[in-house]
Amino acid sequence: MEFVHKSVLFDEAVKALDLNENKIIVDGTAGGGGHSKEIAKAAKRLIAVDRDPDAVKVLKSRLGQFDNVTVVHDNFSNIKAILSSLNIDKIDGLLLDLGVSSFQLDNGDRGFSYHQNAPLDMRMSKSGLSAADVVNTYSQNELADIIYRYSEEKYSRSIAANIVKARQDKPIETTFELVDIIKASMPQKAMRDSHPARRTFQAIRIEVNAELDALKSALDDAFDCLNPGGRIAVITFHSLEDRIVKEKFAHWCKGCTCPKEFPVCVCGNKPKGKAYKSVSPSAAELEENPRARSSRLRIFEKY
Repeated sequence: MEFVHKSVLFDEAVKALDLNENKIIVDGTAGGGGHSKEIAKAAKRLIAVDRDPDAVKVLKSRLGQFDNVTVVHDNFSNIKAILSSLNIDKIDGLLLDLGVSSFQLDNGDRGFSYHQNAPLDMRMSKSGLSAADVVNTYSQNELADIIYRYSEEKYSRSIAANIVKARQDKPIETTFELVDIIKASMPQKAMRDSHPARRTFQAIRIEVNAELDALKSALDDAFDCLNPGGRIAVITFHSLEDRIVKEKFAHWCKGCTCPKEFPVCVCGNKPKGKAYKSVSPSAAELEENPRARSSRLRIFEKY
């Protein structure tokens, strides 16, 4: 299957990096190379990173024409180690296009989609803890907690209880087996607005890939590696990701932290940069790519 991914907010994300021929940029979620190819045309150097081995093979092929591109098979959360291995001290930009790619969703074998029957996998790296491991080994309380924490699914406890009940007869091995359990755990009225498994699949995928922890550490490390004037651009697809990015940017932009009653500042804290107004997809993009509906681009520039 060809690695195809429709890059959301494509023009806006590339523009956000304020590219020129002197800049070193990291695309931490290079995927099919859509953003990377455009960045490579304008930047001094591009480090294209992806944790998915299928994506890495495609990147090496699609970006092979560029002498200024280095493709790295790793998790963007390891940005400091990646840059150190390449003898790079500072960068001028980081792009993160978060979530699951169109290729991963549409490739039934990967187990990300609740629309296709496949082995329960969901591993972006194709290694380590799988969705089947989570579903079949986590306790009922652990399952309920991650389903609620990572998706705010109101029926998380019922879903967790039915998962544990079902696996007593046999391991839960496929996406459709899990979908059927989720459907049986919810009232009919809860299934009208969207697919009943959407939230639970999101939560399990986040747990399997440790997505939120990776994001938090990557943002802090990227800030340390960023040159003055450098930018971080992040495309998020759900409120949990967006909240992390928004709060991190706000923290960096905050100046004095003294209590309001202090007549003068004694903490000495100054803003470390500025955040730009967030960007959402246009109506035209939403019509062309419905998967873009929940996306948001946030941009931070370091002082």
